[in-house]
Amino acid sequence: MQQRTIGDVTVSALGLGGMPMSIEGRPDENRSIATIHAALDAGVTLIDTADAYHRDANEVGHNEELIARALRSYGGDTSGVLVATKGGHLRPGDGSWTKNGRPEYLREAAKASAARLGVEAIGLYQFHRPDPEVPYAESIGAIRDLLDEGVIRMAGISNADVAQIDEANDILGGRLVSVQNQFSPAFRSSLGELQHCADLGIAFLPWSPLGGISRAGAVGENHGAFQRVADARGVSPQQVALAWELALAPVVIPIPGASRPASIQDSVRAVDLELTADEIAALSDEAAPVGEAAQ
Repeated sequence: MQQRTIGDVTVSALGLGGMPMSIEGRPDENRSIATIHAALDAGVTLIDTADAYHRDANEVGHNEELIARALRSYGGDTSGVLVATKGGHLRPGDGSWTKNGRPEYLREAAKASAARLGVEAIGLYQFHRPDPEVPYAESIGAIRDLLDEGVIRMAGISNADVAQIDEANDILGGRLVSVQNQFSPAFRSSLGELQHCADLGIAFLPWSPLGGISRAGAVGENHGAFQRVADARGVSPQQVALAWELALAPVVIPIPGASRPASIQDSVRAVDLELTADEIAALSDEAAPVGEAAQ
């Protein structure tokens, strides 16, 4: 598996997103654990989760606990696996998402996540989404304090624009290591943030890199250029999409979600798919379908 870096940590060039294993429509636990184990077998050393990845109101941290169990039950060495989690987004249990960026909440949320993951310090903790009711600087200040106190080893942000990236990095004293934003063939409006991260040497982690749970299977159908390259190469259009994202900058580390071993096994093959300059240009020039860019 090719490697990329987040802060001072080397990880696989492609990670595993845990959300589909814990929200609505999730599989049974045995299949989820098999999916995580398949990712580890394939060389994945970055797993992304969040305390908000759950379905019911009374199961906050479901995905964190699931990942912790999967790592404990894995037969191989997991010491090199970086588990990245997030705080500041909430699910009240009715299918909606809410926000809480209050510093006191984030401090307690991070400590609860560490307990669920069974670690003394969280490898990478990311502020999940800006809360319009709380000044951004106050939320990031809490992340800085967690970093200074050793509750977390590295700090990141999610769903941030360029100005927020710079503000967070300044508040963190230049210690911002990752930005996790939505980016895919269907959602390209965060390309500016991706390029800004590349300029700063900050890891950019595209979430929903295949367009989201409901659209991942239709990448080729919705994006003709990706299907054409896939047909020419004898690979899946999903592999082409991930390979394209990897080719955009050396800081990009896609984190496709998966709930079946076969899905992550297919995704991982994208790391070894080297696209030509002409292919990258054709994929980059294809316009996102109308109605798919706004989510």
